[in-house]
Amino acid sequence: MSTEVSEVSDAAEKAERAGRLRAPRTAAAALVATGVLVVAGALLYDVVAVRAGQPARRWRAQIADELATRHLDDLWVLVGAGVVTLLGGWLLWLAIAPGLRRWLVLRPYGGTTAAIERAGIGHLLADRAAGLDGIEHLRIRVGRRRVRVSLVGPADPAPVERQLRDELERVGLARPLRLDVRTAGGRAAVGAQESTEVAE
Repeated sequence: MSTEVSEVSDAAEKAERAGRLRAPRTAAAALVATGVLVVAGALLYDVVAVRAGQPARRWRAQIADELATRHLDDLWVLVGAGVVTLLGGWLLWLAIAPGLRRWLVLRPYGGTTAAIERAGIGHLLADRAAGLDGIEHLRIRVGRRRVRVSLVGPADPAPVERQLRDELERVGLARPLRLDVRTAGGRAAVGAQESTEVAE
């Protein structure tokens, strides 16, 4: 009993260490949010101090004076505009770049962390179900926490669920997915068909 508890705790520890894949936009968003928070906090503090009767900070007065006196063709204005444009383009590219939501982390092995695409898990489950009798039509939706399988045909869902669960365990996910196998209503087309979807 103690051995089983130890194995379960070790698996939970590994899953916690594996965590989730972090897209580059995560660090960029944290950096931008921190910068905005620092600047906004400093401005708010200075405005409150001025309202309380204290003189404005030298840096804010200097920035206001520079913005009022420098012309648009000034070198520093052009350099600043170029830097802001590049930064905005980088943030825009990060915003429209594909994220990592479609990837699931595998259990770490030898200090190496790997991931598998959710659509790939759906194809593995579909290949495993293709060898089972009584399945005329199969639909698999792979989410980040659950796999939903709808099947049409005379097959018993219980043995199908056992087979697909074994296949999921072979994948070796750091955070195991819940498996839900149900019999869908309606008539299927002649011949076995399958469709795999990646749920958002």
